[in-house]
Amino acid sequence: MTKYAIRPFHARPCTLVVCRGCCCGDGRKNPGTDHEGQLARLRAAAAGSEGRLVVRTSDCLGPCGQANVIVVQPSSEGRRRGARAAWVGWALDDDATDDVLAWAVAGGPGLAEPPATLALQLIPPPSDARRRAR
Repeated sequence: MTKYAIRPFHARPCTLVVCRGCCCGDGRKNPGTDHEGQLARLRAAAAGSEGRLVVRTSDCLGPCGQANVIVVQPSSEGRRRGARAAWVGWALDDDATDDVLAWAVAGGPGLAEPPATLALQLIPPPSDARRRAR
Protein backbone atom coordinates (compact mmCIF):
# COMPACT_ATOMS: atom_id res chain seq x y z
CA MET A 1 0.00 0.00 0.00
CA THR A 2 1.36 3.39 -1.00
CA LYS A 3 1.01 6.28 1.38
CA TYR A 4 0.60 9.76 0.04
CA ALA A 5 1.82 12.64 2.10
CA ILE A 6 -0.37 15.68 2.27
CA ARG A 7 1.83 18.69 1.83
CA PRO A 8 0.96 21.56 4.12
CA PHE A 9 0.04 24.85 2.51
CA HIS A 10 2.92 27.27 2.47
CA ALA A 11 2.07 30.90 1.98
CA ARG A 12 3.91 32.37 -0.95
CA PRO A 13 5.79 35.60 -0.14
CA CYS A 14 5.92 38.73 -2.25
CA THR A 15 8.25 37.96 -5.17
CA LEU A 16 10.39 40.34 -7.21
CA VAL A 17 11.15 39.15 -10.74
CA VAL A 18 14.09 41.18 -12.03
CA CYS A 19 14.64 41.32 -15.77
CA ARG A 20 18.25 40.71 -16.71
CA GLY A 21 17.98 39.86 -20.39
CA CYS A 22 18.80 41.63 -23.59
CA CYS A 23 18.24 45.21 -22.39
CA CYS A 24 17.64 45.20 -18.65
CA GLY A 25 20.86 44.87 -16.76
CA ASP A 26 22.88 45.89 -19.82
CA GLY A 27 25.44 48.60 -19.18
CA ARG A 28 25.50 49.49 -22.88
CA LYS A 29 21.81 50.44 -22.86
CA ASN A 30 21.83 52.15 -19.49
CA PRO A 31 25.40 53.21 -18.72
CA GLY A 32 25.99 54.59 -15.28
CA THR A 33 23.52 52.20 -13.67
CA ASP A 34 24.99 49.67 -11.24
CA HIS A 35 22.99 46.69 -12.50
CA GLU A 36 24.92 44.12 -10.47
CA GLY A 37 24.74 46.29 -7.37
CA GLN A 38 20.97 46.62 -7.74
CA LEU A 39 20.52 42.86 -7.99
CA ALA A 40 22.85 42.32 -5.01
CA ARG A 41 20.81 44.79 -2.90
CA LEU A 42 17.54 43.07 -3.81
CA ARG A 43 18.96 39.65 -2.99
CA ALA A 44 20.45 40.87 0.31
CA ALA A 45 17.07 42.31 1.31
CA ALA A 46 15.38 39.00 0.48
CA ALA A 47 17.96 37.08 2.50
CA GLY A 48 17.29 39.29 5.51
CA SER A 49 13.51 39.28 5.17
CA GLU A 50 12.88 36.03 7.06
CA GLY A 51 11.02 34.56 4.09
CA ARG A 52 8.74 37.56 3.45
CA LEU A 53 10.44 38.37 0.13
CA VAL A 54 11.86 36.32 -2.73
CA VAL A 55 13.95 37.56 -5.66
CA ARG A 56 14.18 35.79 -9.00
CA THR A 57 15.69 36.81 -12.33
CA SER A 58 14.32 36.41 -15.83
CA ASP A 59 16.08 36.57 -19.18
CA CYS A 60 13.56 38.95 -20.75
CA LEU A 61 10.20 40.22 -19.54
CA GLY A 62 9.37 42.09 -22.72
CA PRO A 63 9.03 45.88 -22.40
CA CYS A 64 12.64 46.62 -23.38
CA GLY A 65 11.94 50.31 -23.98
CA GLN A 66 11.24 50.67 -20.25
CA ALA A 67 14.32 48.86 -18.94
CA ASN A 68 15.13 48.01 -16.17
CA VAL A 69 11.89 46.17 -15.45
CA ILE A 70 10.95 44.58 -12.13
CA VAL A 71 7.70 42.68 -11.62
CA VAL A 72 6.33 42.76 -8.07
CA GLN A 73 4.22 39.64 -7.64
CA PRO A 74 1.76 39.63 -4.75
CA SER A 75 2.03 37.22 -1.86
CA SER A 76 -0.60 34.54 -1.33
CA GLU A 77 -2.51 36.93 0.93
CA GLY A 78 -2.27 39.72 -1.63
CA ARG A 79 -3.69 37.40 -4.29
CA ARG A 80 -6.52 36.40 -1.97
CA ARG A 81 -7.33 40.10 -1.75
CA GLY A 82 -7.49 40.34 -5.55
CA ALA A 83 -4.06 41.81 -6.31
CA ARG A 84 -2.24 41.14 -9.54
CA ALA A 85 1.41 41.48 -10.42
CA ALA A 86 2.63 45.07 -10.76
CA TRP A 87 5.16 45.95 -13.44
CA VAL A 88 7.74 48.64 -12.63
CA GLY A 89 9.64 50.26 -15.47
CA TRP A 90 12.74 52.42 -15.49
CA ALA A 91 14.03 50.98 -12.20
CA LEU A 92 17.50 52.33 -12.81
CA ASP A 93 18.65 54.08 -9.65
CA ASP A 94 18.94 53.59 -5.90
CA ASP A 95 15.72 55.52 -5.27
CA ALA A 96 13.70 53.16 -7.45
CA THR A 97 15.34 50.16 -5.80
CA ASP A 98 14.58 51.61 -2.35
CA ASP A 99 10.93 52.15 -3.31
CA VAL A 100 10.52 48.63 -4.72
CA LEU A 101 12.05 47.14 -1.58
CA ALA A 102 9.97 49.31 0.77
CA TRP A 103 6.77 48.27 -1.01
CA ALA A 104 7.68 44.57 -1.10
CA VAL A 105 8.70 44.47 2.57
CA ALA A 106 5.44 46.26 3.50
CA GLY A 107 3.56 43.41 1.80
CA GLY A 108 3.45 44.42 -1.86
CA PRO A 109 0.38 44.40 -4.11
CA GLY A 110 -2.88 43.86 -2.26
CA LEU A 111 -1.38 44.54 1.16
CA ALA A 112 0.31 47.93 0.80
CA GLU A 113 0.16 50.89 -1.54
CA PRO A 114 3.30 51.56 -3.59
CA PRO A 115 5.29 54.67 -2.69
CA ALA A 116 3.98 57.65 -4.69
CA THR A 117 7.13 57.99 -6.77
CA LEU A 118 7.08 54.28 -7.62
CA ALA A 119 3.43 54.51 -8.66
CA LEU A 120 4.58 56.85 -11.43
CA GLN A 121 6.84 54.07 -12.75
CA LEU A 122 4.15 51.39 -12.97
CA ILE A 123 3.70 50.16 -16.54
CA PRO A 124 1.13 47.89 -18.13
CA PRO A 125 2.10 44.23 -18.51
CA PRO A 126 3.08 43.40 -22.11
CA SER A 127 -0.11 41.36 -22.63
CA ASP A 128 -2.27 44.37 -21.64
CA ALA A 129 -0.29 46.65 -23.94
CA ARG A 130 -0.77 44.24 -26.88
CA ARG A 131 -4.53 44.08 -26.20
CA ARG A 132 -4.83 47.87 -26.24
CA ALA A 133 -2.90 48.11 -29.52
CA ARG A 134 -5.45 45.99 -31.38
